[in-house]
Amino acid sequence: MQCPFCKAPDTRVIDSRLFEDGTQVRRRRECPACDARFTTFERSQLQMPYVLKRSGTPEPFDEDKLRRGIEHAIFKRPVPPDKVDHAIENVIRKLRAVNEREVPSMRIGEWVMDELRDLDHVAYVRFASIYRSFEDVNAFREEIARLEQLPTAEARRSQMLLIDSEPAANAAIALATAKRQAAEHAKPAKTSKRVK
Repeated sequence: MQCPFCKAPDTRVIDSRLFEDGTQVRRRRECPACDARFTTFERSQLQMPYVLKRSGTPEPFDEDKLRRGIEHAIFKRPVPPDKVDHAIENVIRKLRAVNEREVPSMRIGEWVMDELRDLDHVAYVRFASIYRSFEDVNAFREEIARLEQLPTAEARRSQMLLIDSEPAANAAIALATAKRQAAEHAKPAKTSKRVK
């Protein structure tokens, strides 16, 4: 790769690490000509499905458009940029996983709302008001009431941890039982002495 500082034609990789749950590779590079160091990110380029608009016309998926929509929703909200990047990655991961040539924009909008609900409730309501075309204040009230009834991100994560840990706990119990039974079989049988 060309050095961005001195434009030398070749640089060397000095460190590589997985990034974003293994979907990207982060590489530290060094230029032998000017000794400058910089970071590059590498990820697979997959064919993305087309987005089927409400009008029925398909258009290519645009990650910048997705980012702009989320950034408009979180405008002046205390949401760190890395959380926004993670939310965008989650939506893209879901989009790749559908294995369809065309995905309705409504489904992508629902995925964005799921991510915004975990990031910031105000951003969620902002996005929902445009996405669902709220007509009056009552629509806002209904959406806020619905949002308050849903479990928080922390509650959902703790439920997932319990579900994920259940097979491991069952396996640990089965292993302990098997060890106990093996130990009982290995003990010599007790013989009682008769006293005459």
